[in-house]
Amino acid sequence: MPFENDITPSLRVLREGGLILYPTDTVWGIGCDATNETAVQDIFTLKQRDEAKSMVILLADLRDLMQYIAHPHPDLANILEGFDRPTTVIYDGALGLAPNVVHKDGSVAIRIVQDEFCRHLIKRLRKPLVSTSANLSGQPAPATFAAIDPLIKDGVNYVVQYRQNDTEVKPPSRIIRLHNNGSMDVIRE
Repeated sequence: MPFENDITPSLRVLREGGLILYPTDTVWGIGCDATNETAVQDIFTLKQRDEAKSMVILLADLRDLMQYIAHPHPDLANILEGFDRPTTVIYDGALGLAPNVVHKDGSVAIRIVQDEFCRHLIKRLRKPLVSTSANLSGQPAPATFAAIDPLIKDGVNYVVQYRQNDTEVKPPSRIIRLHNNGSMDVIRE
């Protein structure tokens, strides 16, 4: 695989509580183990971001989702399979995550990622991964690796080499809130 040389150092850094800069199925992200409160705090500090703002959690598989939300909708698999592009879903009743990735109302934003690199990394980490855009708070999300602020590149413990030369601009994910009754509100199209 073209990214195998990035998996091992990324796993080492994540397991040691560090931060990585990595490509996702949408934009480049800053990531850490989503169960490590100190690592999550380090992302807030690096981004100069208000801790009241939530961050997205990436998972590799639908079955993993059941470990991190308290009351999954009975038809959740069909709902998620109906999405035609990367979609982050806000769920009520977060479980097993660092408290600082959970919104004050107890909800959490999770995306089942399709990107091959991310899926391999998450499966081998065996934990959810934080994904927040690789920008300082208030700045636009960088469309490509070259557009990432040097403060972000220098502020992480490992920068993934894979896809650094990719110039394809991918939009951020759609964000929806899924209610317990199965209804949805679109937060960001």
